[in-house]
Amino acid sequence: MTTPPLSRITVVGAGFGALSAVRELRQRDPHALITLVAPRAELHYLPGIIWIPSGLRTRADLVVPLDSFFARMNVRHLAASVTGLSADGRVVHTSAGEVANDALVIASGGRFIRKLPGIEHAITPCEGMAAAERIRDRLREMSGGTIAVGFGANPNEPSAVRGGPMFEFLFGIDRQLRREGRRDRFKLVFFNPSTQPGARLGSKTVARLLAMMGQRGIETHLGHKMVRFEADKVVTEGGEFAADLILFMPGLTGPAWLEQSSLPRSPGGLIAADAGCHVPGLERVYVVGDSGSFPGPDWMPKQAHMADLQAGAAARNLLAELAGRPGAHGFKVELVCIIDAIDEGTLVFRNERRQIVLPPTRLMHWAKRGFERRYLALYR
Repeated sequence: MTTPPLSRITVVGAGFGALSAVRELRQRDPHALITLVAPRAELHYLPGIIWIPSGLRTRADLVVPLDSFFARMNVRHLAASVTGLSADGRVVHTSAGEVANDALVIASGGRFIRKLPGIEHAITPCEGMAAAERIRDRLREMSGGTIAVGFGANPNEPSAVRGGPMFEFLFGIDRQLRREGRRDRFKLVFFNPSTQPGARLGSKTVARLLAMMGQRGIETHLGHKMVRFEADKVVTEGGEFAADLILFMPGLTGPAWLEQSSLPRSPGGLIAADAGCHVPGLERVYVVGDSGSFPGPDWMPKQAHMADLQAGAAARNLLAELAGRPGAHGFKVELVCIIDAIDEGTLVFRNERRQIVLPPTRLMHWAKRGFERRYLALYR
């Protein structure tokens, strides 16, 4: 009697969704041949970059080598970038050659929409460690001036926005300058095309955040579509204002390599998925995290917590499909975050039934640090 061949599973990416998918797959199938495709064997813990400008964290604290994790999980790492897909997802094209698979999990993250004229004059913090270090260095160089902080959206994809970190950079910089005794030399301006910035967090949270800005002397420029950035100003349809440092988070769309694939896409350019993270029309192809567009409420967040939840559903459904059974697992939709300000944090929670926002406390700051420590321990 011949032994059936082992399933070949390819995971694209090395972020939260990808690594959670690997853990779930290996827990449920000790024998599958898992290949992970990513340029580097590293996890970049982006939630922690909010603390780089103040010196609370450095790159070394937040970049975790994954060689030990891959060895424990018996995962082959292919150091390459994905360039496309073919054969209905059965072949992944990479900068290091083709990778054939029996099942595929795409967790390669999204791509920022950098179409606004003059966007090169702004720093996009969540582009990575280097961006946060640039903010740190600019703050050190500046003796005063105006710092403008804002975020945009993908007009065709309501959930493809990452505003939470921008509130953290805003409040963190305010607190940092106060600690350094030079807040009076700076003007902080928060700008957003919506009159209710961060609406996905819930109306209670928006009201709390705007009140916190007022209490801290942070000016707001809300409700006006952005036109362009210049080296020393932000221009909107409702006027312009000077800015010596601009921090801006654009909306998200899908990775560039989607153009070299037949994957179905949402109106906003993300990979279309069903409630079980399956890509419609393709067998054993799944997507999790920022790459995907999922059915659900328009406030469904693009955050690590959701990527982890989606990865669990995708892994279970993928293994069921490989075994000839239908995948019936979904994922719960909830938003959980702590909006941090260096030494205190505001807990925000939202699901289909309720919204919770707590006053800022030191306890929540330490809870965020504790979560970081526990999460990274999984991969060290």
